[in-house]
Amino acid sequence: MVREREQWATRAGFILAAVGSAIGLGNIWRFPYVAYEHGGGAFLLPYLIALLTAGIPLLIMEYTIGRRAKGSPPLAFRALSRRAEPIGWWQVAICFVIATYYAVIIAWAVRYTGFSIGQQWGDDPEAYLYGEVLQTADEPGFVSSYVSGVAWPLIGIWVVTLGVLAFGVRRGIERANKIFIPLLAILFLVLVVQALTLDGAADGLDAFFSPDWSAITDGSVWVAAYGQIFFSLSVGFGIMVTYASYLHRRADLTGSALVAGFANSSFEILAGIGVFAAIGFMASTAGLGVGEVLEEGGIGLAFVAFPQIISSLPAAGDLFGLLFFGSLVIAGLSSLISIVQVVISAVQDRTGMPRVPAVLVVGGGIAVVSIVLFPTGEGIYILDAADHFVNQYGIAMAALVAVVVVAWMLRALPTLQVHADETSAIKVGRLWLFTLGVITPVVLGLMMWDSLRGELEAPYQDYPGAFLAVAGWGVAAGVLLVGIALSLLPWRQADQLVRVHGDEGRV
Repeated sequence: MVREREQWATRAGFILAAVGSAIGLGNIWRFPYVAYEHGGGAFLLPYLIALLTAGIPLLIMEYTIGRRAKGSPPLAFRALSRRAEPIGWWQVAICFVIATYYAVIIAWAVRYTGFSIGQQWGDDPEAYLYGEVLQTADEPGFVSSYVSGVAWPLIGIWVVTLGVLAFGVRRGIERANKIFIPLLAILFLVLVVQALTLDGAADGLDAFFSPDWSAITDGSVWVAAYGQIFFSLSVGFGIMVTYASYLHRRADLTGSALVAGFANSSFEILAGIGVFAAIGFMASTAGLGVGEVLEEGGIGLAFVAFPQIISSLPAAGDLFGLLFFGSLVIAGLSSLISIVQVVISAVQDRTGMPRVPAVLVVGGGIAVVSIVLFPTGEGIYILDAADHFVNQYGIAMAALVAVVVVAWMLRALPTLQVHADETSAIKVGRLWLFTLGVITPVVLGLMMWDSLRGELEAPYQDYPGAFLAVAGWGVAAGVLLVGIALSLLPWRQADQLVRVHGDEGRV
């Protein structure tokens, strides 16, 4: 007997879940920094073009592939062609890896939410982060010491995540996002309003929005814009295929993609306003330029620069810290839930396992790997290397291969176009075929070439070659090999499901 697939209760529930997946930690700390480094206000033009010519078209493609097959990425790509199934398992393996380290960053944010009360990081937030909190080892390597202060909140994050997933798509994921996303919007709006009242906020916003129009002619700026769109919309690693597989047969795909895409980008711009207003205040207080404050992005911006900003506030520093780090926790949780759901959905489709056992076995297995590897002295080195390589040579590469296979090898885009247009108010048209068949693969290919060229010129972060061979290149190659290996296993359940959805059959 084939298990009946769950469905979202409402279209709004699906959109909130999709937006919750797209809005993650990177939206808050990555976009403002990338925009500033690539032309400020001028960056918004290639960013918007990238959203319209690649981000939303890719969302529509993934929504269509998922809903058409009513299955997880392996089953959905298998429904297109058995030769495409490895792409689906590749994406599942990528999600497994990302989930293991993504959870630990949320755990740091949980701790910093508490540290905000009284600004417990003291006068040197950088030393506090790497010394007191993470107890970072002197050099990259593999597990030698355990950090219980990170392990306990990490366990809590996994309990919440698996608890939500155990309740299923409608009663768990949908209900959680109906709470998470409005709460995140409220918290961040309050934070932005507070940041805009600070002395020097205008200087920060000027640095963020002032356009450097000469950057428009720089190819690297356009590659950065497309890269930001690919990474921020959760395309390329199976999340949107999985979420769309729970859609009702008559759901509007293009309308949902437009809402989710613009909601994600609107939040990124809002995050840029809040972050740069706060950075402008810090620069003004310290007598520095905004660029000097923004020497690093990512973890340094969130857990070093922002604690410094909070400590410098004349009033309400505790509240500002609670709002900022609380926003990180909520944004991270909504994304982590979607990442783990991809793996659970694939295992359920592959084995017919019921929801709760699948969550306990699969989700529990991911949690164990996460808890063993990352609350350690070497954890941040492993996280940094794995994140860099699985993003550059996992997500982006998987997206490139998926588009090339679907558009060029299988020539499936016209079939997918018909399926999307059947229930969508806005028809995708020939422009959609052109963007996915030409623009997206060309830009992704350029990104891969540029990234590989830089990688071969110098080892990432000057980490030892042996360490990168395992935690970097090994992870990137491992997810691909696992994807290929899993696709070679017999899968009667998949054949049954494809026959049940025979009207959606292979192209």
